[in-house]
Amino acid sequence: MQSFKEPLSAEEEKECIARYQAGDKEARDILIERNLRLVAYIAKKYNTGDKELEDMISVGIIGLIKGIDTFDETKNIKLATYASRCIENEILMKLRSEKKTAKDVYLYDSIGTDKEGNEINLIDIIEYHDEDVVERVTKEGQIERLPDGIESVLTKREQDIINMRYGMNGEEEKTQREIAKMYQISRSYVSRIEKKALLKLRKYYEKLNMS
Repeated sequence: MQSFKEPLSAEEEKECIARYQAGDKEARDILIERNLRLVAYIAKKYNTGDKELEDMISVGIIGLIKGIDTFDETKNIKLATYASRCIENEILMKLRSEKKTAKDVYLYDSIGTDKEGNEINLIDIIEYHDEDVVERVTKEGQIERLPDGIESVLTKREQDIINMRYGMNGEEEKTQREIAKMYQISRSYVSRIEKKALLKLRKYYEKLNMS
């Protein structure tokens, strides 16, 4: 991969932002050029193969440009922080558009590993609000059918974690941190496992409603 120029110093960046917002197009070009390393760094996180990295960078650059063009320094946020969100949003939009006909698959596509060596899937980086499947099924009077779903659609580890998180099958309810300590993994990794398991159970429950 090509090398990129070093980022601007805080003073240089502030000066370029002021110049660009005053109408200096050259200052805009400098801001883009000196933030390409940030684009490459973020693109690597989402890249699944060397041949795709350049495409990811190209998409990320679009996000960078949008970030620079819409940056508002009065919001008390650094350009790099704001631009990072724009870059990631643009890359995620590309990933979603490519997988729009296979949503059930792309949520679990591997996009790399975290610093602990755990696999990261796309679902781990998009916003998702956990659903208490146990409470929902209880309200519908179908709690007796949930254990069958747990055993048929979840892996052994997912079963154990869901049982401990929600106090099912004789397990005492535990926090994510307590479970992480038991398995000697990070709390965030437990959270990712729980998210996937809850999505599987939700789909299983929806099928029950249709049957």
